Amino acid sequence: MSDEKNINNSNNDKKNVIAEKLIEQQKEARVVRRIVFITAIVAILMIGALGGGGYYYIKSALKPVDENSKKNINVTIPIGSSTSGIGKILEDKGVIKDARIFKYYVKFKNESGFMAGDYKMNPSMTIPEIISSLKTGKVMQDVVMKITIPEGKQLSQIAGIIAEKTQQDQEQIFKQLNDKEFVKKMMGKYPDVLTEEILNEKVKYPLEGYLFPATYPFYSEKPTVEEIVTVMLSKTKVVLGDFKGQMEEKEMSTHQVMTMASLIEEEATEKVDRDKIASVFYNRMEAGMMLQTDPTVLYSHGEHKDRVLYEDLEIDDPYNTYKYTGLPPGPIANPGVVSIEAALAPADTDDLYFLATSTGEVLFSKTLEEHNRKKNEHITSKK
Repeated sequence: MSDEKNINNSNNDKKNVIAEKLIEQQKEARVVRRIVFITAIVAILMIGALGGGGYYYIKSALKPVDENSKKNINVTIPIGSSTSGIGKILEDKGVIKDARIFKYYVKFKNESGFMAGDYKMNPSMTIPEIISSLKTGKVMQDVVMKITIPEGKQLSQIAGIIAEKTQQDQEQIFKQLNDKEFVKKMMGKYPDVLTEEILNEKVKYPLEGYLFPATYPFYSEKPTVEEIVTVMLSKTKVVLGDFKGQMEEKEMSTHQVMTMASLIEEEATEKVDRDKIASVFYNRMEAGMMLQTDPTVLYSHGEHKDRVLYEDLEIDDPYNTYKYTGLPPGPIANPGVVSIEAALAPADTDDLYFLATSTGEVLFSKTLEEHNRKKNEHITSKK
């Protein structure tokens, strides 16, 4: 009986110990929960404080340095300046409060196309006003002349435009544009734009396609060819900078993008979706087909014609896409932004052919049979 009593007492003791441990664990759990709760509250408060502080800092940085200021500040933006570089210049001059906020604001708003020059700015200007000034080129000096380079122009034509505006000899300008030392000098200034690919022996003219189509203001009556080309390549650099991520994602070099974009530019009409033309070109290359685009034939011949004849297609030239598969050795003209966009973001189609009608409409086809039928309807029947 005593043994049974001792066993019962022992069991009771164990139960008491277990109960005490449970109570102790519950107390510890409550303490831990309190600590976690307090820590979370503190963290939330800190984040809120930092977020609030960050918000008010950014809001303040976007405001003018001095809304009541009437002081003019001379600001020089060098050719080829990056957004970071421009922001630092503006901050150092006291035109904006924070270069980093300026940089992120420009990226967030997807602004680009800032122009080099000497500006008169004021601490009372807002960041949107500053950006507008930099994009329109409102500078201290009066613009003496402007050179407009349209889209789809070849290097020889651009040389003619420069010659006409500056009263220089077209032949001499074209010769300088293709001078090996001059080209290498430009490559040194713009290594991200002008790569070694432009020196390929099959490339007719190294700078072909790289002088961006735009209107350029100049502040002297006769700027040198180097000054003109430098401004144009600076613009090209800015434009291509916006596509850097897409080029990396598509694993295309600058030269490949500019070459494809030039083909799209030369084939496109005002009424066509350029991304669909791009789709046809990529589909044909993927299928191992020749691109067979007429502008490359004309470029091979070095002349402009209203129509490409069958005999023209026979020229043995690396630019002739009726003879050689893949892209030609280099661009055949200067593409605009829309054509560059199309080269990097083609439409998702199965089309392998397209046909431009006399009205400017472009008809797309998936098969040669369908293409020939449309050709008979819209081209042959019109003759």
